[in-house]
Amino acid sequence: MAKSILILGACGQIGTELTYALRQKHGKDCVVASDIREGDATLMASGPFELLDATNYSALEDVVMHYEIEEVYLMAAMLSATAEKFPMRAWNLNMNSLFNVLNLAKEKKISKIFWPSSIAVFGPNTPKEATEQHTIMEPSTVYGISKQSGERWCQYYYEKYGVDVRSVRYPGLISWKTQPGGGTTDYAVEIYHKAIETQTYTCFLKKGTTLPMMFMDDAIKATLAIMEAPETQIKIRSSYNLAAISFAPEEIAASIALHITNFKMKYEPDFRQQIADSWPSSINDDSARKDWGWQHSFDLEKTTKEMLTNLG
Repeated sequence: MAKSILILGACGQIGTELTYALRQKHGKDCVVASDIREGDATLMASGPFELLDATNYSALEDVVMHYEIEEVYLMAAMLSATAEKFPMRAWNLNMNSLFNVLNLAKEKKISKIFWPSSIAVFGPNTPKEATEQHTIMEPSTVYGISKQSGERWCQYYYEKYGVDVRSVRYPGLISWKTQPGGGTTDYAVEIYHKAIETQTYTCFLKKGTTLPMMFMDDAIKATLAIMEAPETQIKIRSSYNLAAISFAPEEIAASIALHITNFKMKYEPDFRQQIADSWPSSINDDSARKDWGWQHSFDLEKTTKEMLTNLG
C-alpha cells in the first residue's frame, strides 16, 4: 500500500531534490510538497503542493489530516549564515516546526519523522579530525544550538513517547539543481557557477579551511536509506554522523582547474570564517555505515565533473 508523505520546506536546497526523489519512488500523488512560498514551475507541476507555515500547528495538523499523512520530512530551517543575522527568527522556525511534528507523532497522527541535523552541532572544542559520533558538542552558532537542542528533543520523544524519529547530521551539500540556502558551506556551490560564468571566484573562507562536504545525490540517498531501514536497525535517535568527502577551498579550486584551465580564485574571508573554524574538518560515520548500511558514491573528482557538466 502506498505511503502518504508530507515534505515541509520542499522549496529549499535539499527539499526540492528530496521531493523529486520521493515522488519518483512512491508516486507523485502520494507525496505532498509544502513550503511558506511556492516553488519553481517544475516543482509546482510535479505533484500536490500546499502553502504551509511549519510553525503553525493547526494549519499543519489540517494538512496532515486532510491527506492522511503517515510520514513527515521536516526540511524547513534557517541555515547557519542567515541565522546569525536573525537569531530569534531562526530559533523560532527551527524549534517550533520540530515540536509541531514531534507532537503530531506523539498524538499518533503521523507514524514516522525525518528531521535533519548538521555538523553545526559541533563547536570549537570538538576534536576536528574524524569527529566521533559521541563527542564534545558546544555549538557557537544559533543554527548549531537549535540543531543540538533538536537532537536532544528527538531522543527524548523517542524514549518517552516512542516517536519514530530519524536523523542524520548533514555536512556541507553541493548541488547543481538548486541554489544554496544561506549556509557557511555555500562557497562550494557558488564556486562552480562562477568558474563557468567568469572563470574567477572570490572565496569567503580562507585557504586551508577543510570542511566535511557531500554531493546532493549522496545526501538524498542517505535520507531515503535511513527512513527505509527497519526500526530495529536505528540505534541512535539523536542524529547519525554522516560523511563523504572533506576538502579545503584550494582543493576544490584545483579540481575545477583540471577542467577550466584559466580558473583563478582569491580569498576574502568574512564572518562565515569564524563559523567554519568552529566545525570539524572530517567526520567519523562508522555508526551509520554499520547500523543501516550507509555508503557514499561521490568523491571530489566525480562531484566536480558532475557539477561542471550539468551547469556548463
